[in-house]
Amino acid sequence: MEDRWSRSELDLHLDIDAARGLRAGLEQALRDAVRRGRLAPGTSLPSSRVLARDLGVARGTVTQAYDQLVAEGYLIAAPRSGIKVAVRPSAPPAEPATLARSYRPPVQGVDLRPGQPDLAMFPRREWLAATRHVMQTAPNSVFGYGDQTGRIELREALAGYVGRACGVVAAPDQIIVCAGYTHAFRLVCQALLLRGATAVAVEDPSLPDYAAIARHTGLQVDAIPVDGAGLIVDRLGSQGGVAVTPAHQFPLGVTMSPARRADLLKWAHQAKALVIEDDYDGEFRYDRQPVGALQGLAPEQVVYVGTASKTIAPGLRMAWLVAPPALMRPLAEVTKMDETYVSVVDQLVFARLIETGELDRHLRRCRAHYRRRRDRLDAAVARDLPSAHLSGIAAGLQAVLHLAGGAEPDLLAHLDRHGVAVDGLAQYYHNPDGIPPGLVIGYSTPPEHAYATALSTLIPALRSWLDQP
Repeated sequence: MEDRWSRSELDLHLDIDAARGLRAGLEQALRDAVRRGRLAPGTSLPSSRVLARDLGVARGTVTQAYDQLVAEGYLIAAPRSGIKVAVRPSAPPAEPATLARSYRPPVQGVDLRPGQPDLAMFPRREWLAATRHVMQTAPNSVFGYGDQTGRIELREALAGYVGRACGVVAAPDQIIVCAGYTHAFRLVCQALLLRGATAVAVEDPSLPDYAAIARHTGLQVDAIPVDGAGLIVDRLGSQGGVAVTPAHQFPLGVTMSPARRADLLKWAHQAKALVIEDDYDGEFRYDRQPVGALQGLAPEQVVYVGTASKTIAPGLRMAWLVAPPALMRPLAEVTKMDETYVSVVDQLVFARLIETGELDRHLRRCRAHYRRRRDRLDAAVARDLPSAHLSGIAAGLQAVLHLAGGAEPDLLAHLDRHGVAVDGLAQYYHNPDGIPPGLVIGYSTPPEHAYATALSTLIPALRSWLDQP
């Protein structure tokens, strides 16, 4: 393959396959450039004389190539305008790839889908003050290539924070700062592969992200059912790890019982496996005492993952994992070639929020804010939907609404016609057959000024569904 550059006004790079012959190679290079969109419709090409000089070929070779591509419809020869790229019929759009967590665009109407905090609660003033402090005090060296595990200032601040707030046993050198939970989980799955694992277990139901990421890294995925006490540990086998949400199971909202916690840690010890603890919203508890992290009971068996996606905002793309010492070597191997980083400025700003107590104050405001919302939803369901009930409301940012009868797809279509977007419970199950209809309602999603409207739209729409003969 020979690369030739045109030096005319058009910056044109052509990969000419000389083995085809110069003319055929030039034809194919131009044809490929048009097909792949590198030469957009309407682009003026160099004259045959200019292109022949720049490529070092005979002018007749270029003229013949142009004539052939005009005949095929790739180019057009316009009088007094030279040769241009023709407008070609567009190909039908390809089906979008299914991502582990695809972007969900805003909806028209009421958005009560789970997974997002009230973005209006972002602590702008505190973030700005911390940013100003960082930019005034940080040495120039912080803007260079840094430690792939994250800034030491943040890892030290996080070690103290997760210890006092979540009961996690952590040293700064056990913490890796990640660009969101999916990045953290991917690193852990890759490290499990290096340890010789071939399979990982996930809760059923759970976010589809877990299974998608694990499979993408090459692990087999086994779905383990969840009941009112959490993951049914007896269903685990020889997997190298299991991903759980013990403090507030997503989406059901149950808390793993003490007996199940003990059984899970016993299984991990006997199977020489790891428990991956996703503490995605552990800071938000309303009707019970805080549930300590599973990691605090067995630091050698548990990888703890926390995130700022619910406490601050998902757009920060900031999470952290606390790994057992035995996992640090394989994690170091997989991070060597990993180019996913969190902005050093954001890391230092977040560390400053922790150190000054602003994060704690922000969390107290959010906790009161979301509890009021939870209470209003609970009261509205109890008053206007006596045949339905909520579960999983002692903590977190979402609740499950259980309804008797009907098909969930029909219910979701009914709500959509009334301008309400929520998630159906069945979509989180690996096998949704036989799952009673249910809705996962993210009461934290709407901004405060729209919450009353959200409830006044949701409840009548549900009542009209339940009143159908």
